[in-house]
Amino acid sequence: MSHRETRPVGRDRQFFGHPRGLAVLFGTEMWERFSFYGLQGILLTFLVADTAQNGLGLPDTVAVPIASLYSGLVYLTALPGGWLADRILGPRRAVLIGGIIIMAGHLSMAIPIKNPAMVFFGLFLVVAGSGLLKPNISVMVGKLYDDDTDARRDAGFSVFYMGINLGAFLGILITPYLAGDDRWHLGFGAAAVGMAFGLLWYVRGWPRLTHAGIGPARPLSEVEKQQTRKILVISLAIAAVAIAIWAWTGTLTLATVPTVVTGLSIAAAVWYFVYIFGEAKGITPAEKAGLRAYVGLFIASVVFWMLYLQMGSVLTAFASNSVDLDSWGFHLPAGGVQNFNSIFILVFSPIFGVVWLKLGTRFGTAYKFAIGVFLVGFSYVFLGWLQTRADDGALVALGWMAWVYLLLTFGELCVSPVGLSVTTQLAPPNLKGQMMGVWFLGPAVGTPLGGQAFAFLVPRVGEAAFFYILAGIAILTSVVLAVFSPALHRLMGRGGHGPDATLEAPPEPEFGRGSTGGDGRG
Repeated sequence: MSHRETRPVGRDRQFFGHPRGLAVLFGTEMWERFSFYGLQGILLTFLVADTAQNGLGLPDTVAVPIASLYSGLVYLTALPGGWLADRILGPRRAVLIGGIIIMAGHLSMAIPIKNPAMVFFGLFLVVAGSGLLKPNISVMVGKLYDDDTDARRDAGFSVFYMGINLGAFLGILITPYLAGDDRWHLGFGAAAVGMAFGLLWYVRGWPRLTHAGIGPARPLSEVEKQQTRKILVISLAIAAVAIAIWAWTGTLTLATVPTVVTGLSIAAAVWYFVYIFGEAKGITPAEKAGLRAYVGLFIASVVFWMLYLQMGSVLTAFASNSVDLDSWGFHLPAGGVQNFNSIFILVFSPIFGVVWLKLGTRFGTAYKFAIGVFLVGFSYVFLGWLQTRADDGALVALGWMAWVYLLLTFGELCVSPVGLSVTTQLAPPNLKGQMMGVWFLGPAVGTPLGGQAFAFLVPRVGEAAFFYILAGIAILTSVVLAVFSPALHRLMGRGGHGPDATLEAPPEPEFGRGSTGGDGRG
């Protein structure tokens, strides 16, 4: 009889039939998502609110790139966050430290002072802490099932993602109402309280995590520690000098920071791809073919996230400026409109899972991506039409936004879980961790790109044309992807994955409201 069969059932099956540690991670992630999406629900409206309403009074073309950057950098910092856990901290300590940093960031933003420096310092802390917490708490969920079946592990992740979506829904529901039109710091404080609840739950349940996440998987050797310290010191010195020169030239502004950081994110993505292909030594020709196919899917994912992950920025600005938020007999804060996505994800995730299983090998991964990118593009066509109506002086009824978010959600369910699955299946055995990092680069690059497109295009062509241009990019990408899908599937087939690498799609990730995706949800 195996060790797994002799474990006491009472200890191992106390949370929806799963290990007790899952309840700890479920609650921690739920409250962390409450804080993250609660902040996202009010960030844009705070940035654009005038100073008489205790906001910063920034124009949309400055505020939207900042809000987009906040959403995108969380996925970029997941890469160093994962490395720190693997080599130095271990996932368990990384989650704890990350949660403390996140709470400190929200507290910094909650201090009711006029100087915006504390707000941006708080955003920096939230992004840095999320990079430590987000990837590593998912790793710990998997560690709870090291000696268990794949089916039970998948079921455990399904329960875990329920916590992600529940926390996101509650954060977007509660925080904008607390913030109101001028009580922003109360909203920031609510996010801090949410993260504090998550930390208390995590520390209290620490013993229930048993062996999960204790210590780094591959601790640094003494030589590697010395090399890491040297690289860190040199990098910090170069960054300090660069920022000092940037400030001295007088070009260090709220408008230029998102542009520069977006450029650095693109450079990081290019470097990471070069690194991945450089590390692909000793892999088979079939595996190399699979990696080449993955490049096409990754480009499509960047376009997808460029449109999809503007919910907390572009779409919130649209809701604030052009939507009748009282049209259903009650006032819905502009940030609260994002909860259409939360509701639709909870309703339609299991339906799409069944659909993909029924279709099986008859409908390949690239075709699913093409449909997802097309749907998100079509939602922007819809937004362009609605913006045209708003430009004529008519506020858009709230119900129209439900249709926009329905299209976005359907697109997400075609790309996000499918992308996670094909990433794990196309990755060579020795590159699976790095390839998951590549998948996170999609939203890390695409999200700030969407914000930069808004800042560049809107002053020149207007908001309606902005929506139509991004829609055209997405629809054209979907058509090109559909045309080349047979070739991509042949390359994937050479890797032994057949025409469809996602026959058993994983539970809906947090992108969107929660892995990258995302959340995605991520």
